[in-house]
Amino acid sequence: MTGSSSSDRECDGAKKDWLDSRLPVRRFLSDQFRHFPMPRSASMLWTVGAMLSAMLVLMLLSGLVLAMNYTPTAAGAFASIEAIERRVPSGWLMRSMHMAGASLFLGALYLHLFRGLYYGSYKKPRELVWLLGLLLLVMTMITAFAGYVLPWGQMSYWGADIAGKALASIPVIGPFAERVFLYGDQPGDGTLHHLFVLHFTLAFAIVAVVGLHVAGVHVAGSGNPSGIEPDRKGSLPFSPYFAIKDLFGVAIFAIVLAAVMFLFPDLVTEASNYRPANPLRTPTNIEPEWYFLPFYGMLQAIPFKFGGLVASMGAVAVLFLVPWLDTSPVRSARQRPLIRISTILLVVAFVTLGLAGKHHVEGGWLIIGRCATVFYFFHFLVVLPFVSHRENVALEHAS
Repeated sequence: MTGSSSSDRECDGAKKDWLDSRLPVRRFLSDQFRHFPMPRSASMLWTVGAMLSAMLVLMLLSGLVLAMNYTPTAAGAFASIEAIERRVPSGWLMRSMHMAGASLFLGALYLHLFRGLYYGSYKKPRELVWLLGLLLLVMTMITAFAGYVLPWGQMSYWGADIAGKALASIPVIGPFAERVFLYGDQPGDGTLHHLFVLHFTLAFAIVAVVGLHVAGVHVAGSGNPSGIEPDRKGSLPFSPYFAIKDLFGVAIFAIVLAAVMFLFPDLVTEASNYRPANPLRTPTNIEPEWYFLPFYGMLQAIPFKFGGLVASMGAVAVLFLVPWLDTSPVRSARQRPLIRISTILLVVAFVTLGLAGKHHVEGGWLIIGRCATVFYFFHFLVVLPFVSHRENVALEHAS
């Protein structure tokens, strides 16, 4: 028996060696995940990436079920959604999971972005990691908007209509861009078909970019709250220390997802969207999902449409410039009082813009929305370069 078990182990070892020499998956996982050094000071904010990865898998699986039963036509889209919820086994669960997951995914993504801004995760040598993360943000926002239109309820239809009119405000190419987006003069079959293909394709493209993003982190190393690159004594292997912490974070995320799905579904659903699209009846209160409200607030805060479009798109575009707007070697906002205060005010301005967008930037909200918009860009275009320059000069004098 002993000889038999010994030969079996040798055979298994030979098979593993044969596979590992040709496709070193086991060695890669061991080197890049199990033994990957993580800073001891990494907090629970460093588990958000694992939460996003788990949620992405869940969104893909639920999305595949929905896509197999969805009809991308103006006549059949709403009815197919109703059929999914009422006739497809566990279809209501899949759709509820997909809708709640989309909201929580964007919320976690914003939190991940804030952590990067606060702790300087965009600085050398992690510029590419930052840019790939922002690319993921843009792709996710496009995917979420496309998914919002697909149910073809009242809010879906008029959301697509408003997006088309915003594109039409672009000088010269605006009307052409609107026709390409809507595939006609108003939302219809072409709009749904294009957005369905875009939504489905981008979902898998996001997985590919996530792979590049994770690979970039494993090459450049993980940042940490102190902003100081840890030495060997200041690091711990990813497994088991941080693997357990990530699993704990994913468990918390799962509990929140279940609570939203089963106890507070109104947080991620819109009553108007449970009525089929009616081009002849404009809803009295048109507003996007909560994760687009800050950009919607910017869109409305500017007195002309094209200016609002530039501001809302520029709010994302300026993030791509952050590694070159902030050239100070000091990373974490913990060691930068002005940056810490300004970043906190930036979050306040972002939330305020969301509230202004929800109130349609009318009355006092118009002034508040414009002030918040000004400060948003002031933080990136004035505060970051100014503080960075001052810190660079101080370091030169100190040396």
